[in-house]
Amino acid sequence: MSLILVGINHKTADISLREKVAFPPEIVSDALRDIRSLADVSEVVLLSTCNRTELYIKRIEGEILSDKLGHNIQNSLVQKTVKDVVSWLASFHDFDPSELERSIYSFSGMDVVRHLMKVSCGLDSLVLGEPQILGQIKSAFALAKDLKTVGPSVNRAFIAAFSIAKKVRTDTAIGENPVSVAYAATVLAERIFSDFQSLSILLIGAGRTIELVATHFNEKNVSRLTVANRTLDNALEIALKFGGKGVLLSEIPEQLETADVVVSSTNSQLPLLGKGSVERALQRRKHQPMLLIDLAVPRDIEAQVGEIADAYLYSIDDISGAIEDSIKSRTEAAIQAEAIIDLGVEEYERQLRSLDAVSTLKAFREKADRIRERELERAIKSLSNGEPVEQVLESLARTITNKFTHAPSVQLKTASSEGRTELIDLVNELFELKNVNN
Repeated sequence: MSLILVGINHKTADISLREKVAFPPEIVSDALRDIRSLADVSEVVLLSTCNRTELYIKRIEGEILSDKLGHNIQNSLVQKTVKDVVSWLASFHDFDPSELERSIYSFSGMDVVRHLMKVSCGLDSLVLGEPQILGQIKSAFALAKDLKTVGPSVNRAFIAAFSIAKKVRTDTAIGENPVSVAYAATVLAERIFSDFQSLSILLIGAGRTIELVATHFNEKNVSRLTVANRTLDNALEIALKFGGKGVLLSEIPEQLETADVVVSSTNSQLPLLGKGSVERALQRRKHQPMLLIDLAVPRDIEAQVGEIADAYLYSIDDISGAIEDSIKSRTEAAIQAEAIIDLGVEEYERQLRSLDAVSTLKAFREKADRIRERELERAIKSLSNGEPVEQVLESLARTITNKFTHAPSVQLKTASSEGRTELIDLVNELFELKNVNN
């Protein structure tokens, strides 16, 4: 099995590094085509979210090596692939690979499948058990399939992960309490502002995260909600669901003057809010406090905004503490989820072994067919030459039997001389030889 994972996430790197290796949606297709061109990469899925960038790769199969030397060679091949992927990642984003050395993690074989299952269930997320990651993984997988960078091996792993994620959501309480980065935005707002009904909320972006933020604020009965986006129709689509208004990004400076809470989550590669624009807005607000929550990677709000006295800036890395109580209630469910994943990995391994048996049986039948066809051809030729039927049939049966039993006989004699009794026991079981005289 030659699955390999190379990744970086919120546990191994801060936001300043993660935003360097993030892939906005518009370049993912080019990235997939580019990495697919690496010599030993045959399949690949690229997952890029606020908290992680991961590449799920199927390495081109070489010769199957099972002894100790072969194991070492396989490990070397995996290490080479990881090194090549890290170099590609740095080259694609135009920075030195050494910046990634302490932050990159990699897995191979069944560890890739286990990790993918954990990520799909939200067990590896910044917010334990958050459900959005599954949708993001499905989208990444669907795009890779459309671009034909997914083959049987990667496809099998992702389908298994989706099945386990569904089972975890169904059989555990991992998703019962509202825990997500979107929910954390309202928790942070509650810590700073006591009267939600008087708040003015400005949301920047129009994706799924912003829609969830709007949903949570609406449940708190906020009276004024504005959604700003590059496309006005998209902003209006979310805003009108909650009785708010939609504006263009160009109107943000004006909206900042009345915004008590700003939550931003876009795919912009450059900051949308700088220190100067927030300072000017606060001056016009007579320095009434402003909460700014940046859920984007790369960041939408310049880090220097946090230096302003009346601006309370939180990045996506800052918010986990805001939902600790809800996270605690998911701990037991996470333990149950781990048990489900263990069973899922075992079932996946069983299926792989079944596939191995299928390929072996296919090869066995093909060999048997070749022997049958070759000897049948000879028998027909003998009959056409006038040889007696009984003699031809006897010769045919004897020859086929000898050809079938020759190789196993040689191998069994060798195994016996070497003391490999387990092979002899296996043949007895396989052909039911111990009951042959019954």
